[in-house]
Amino acid sequence: MKKIKLKKGEEGLSHIPNEELMSLYQTMVKIRGFEERVSSLFSDGLIPGFLHLYIGQEAVASGICENLSKEDYITSTHRGHGHCIAKGADVKKMMAELFGKETGYCKGKGGSMHVVDVEIGILGANGIVGAGMPIAVGAGITAKTNNKGQVVIPFFGEGATGIGYFHEAVNMASVLKLPIIFVCESNQYAEFTPRETHLPVKTIVERGGAYGIESFLVNGNDVVEVYQTMKPIINRVRNGEGPFLVECVTNRWSGHFEGDPQRYRPEGEIDEWKKNDPIKNFRSILTSEYHIQESSLVSIEEAVKLELDEAEKFSRESPFPNELSTLEDVYA
Repeated sequence: MKKIKLKKGEEGLSHIPNEELMSLYQTMVKIRGFEERVSSLFSDGLIPGFLHLYIGQEAVASGICENLSKEDYITSTHRGHGHCIAKGADVKKMMAELFGKETGYCKGKGGSMHVVDVEIGILGANGIVGAGMPIAVGAGITAKTNNKGQVVIPFFGEGATGIGYFHEAVNMASVLKLPIIFVCESNQYAEFTPRETHLPVKTIVERGGAYGIESFLVNGNDVVEVYQTMKPIINRVRNGEGPFLVECVTNRWSGHFEGDPQRYRPEGEIDEWKKNDPIKNFRSILTSEYHIQESSLVSIEEAVKLELDEAEKFSRESPFPNELSTLEDVYA
């Protein structure tokens, strides 16, 4: 268990290009805005099924995916909106999919937990806990065979490390030396169960040693730390090293699903985590330490709101799929 050691001169915001800082902020704001928007639409009865919101965890997906290219792969989870947005997914198609409309990523038949866009390396969110990891191993084999420097990142929660998928995937990735970075988002709960109840170890990174891979612990609420930790690790993977395991410690502000009363959480716990809001903290750093103009950040926030307004309008006006489409895209 360790944190990445930056080379001399790499520390601090001054070594992140200005355009990347702004891109990070835009991505985080877009994720938060999307999640708040769909939460409201869900409450109004316009979105069917389940929603598992990413609010509070924005720094993880944003800091990691900023270092990725279109050709790199990710696999996501049931709480996957943030990963997909950070990787470049079209929020119009995402929102339409949540509405169950035919203009969505899966023609309205996949819903919140099954957003996929292979063209930009999103190999799918997944309603089955941990199921993205063996898919990532397959993508890792492809990436190693192609030898084009591609990186594969499966996202998963700490609850997924107690099932077979995790151990099989990490073991095979280690044996085959695949270009994979396993990213555990430790948001403190496996559905309704606190981590101390179901984990016999204090950190997930301790499990990496059993498979002979380097593991790193990151403050998942600090987008700068996430970005700077992942950058050299991703570069090492591109150069043929890997796999790696990275644990990002964060917290989900919402329940396991939208509507979850969260009676299992101690009183005041969410309020304490909200004091460490990753977006507010980053915004403060940008203005006070990097001297980004407040007006520039406001412009980003306004542009994101307009984009989400257009996505909502697009989704409301899009048609539902016809009945015959239920027989399409089905494996038999």
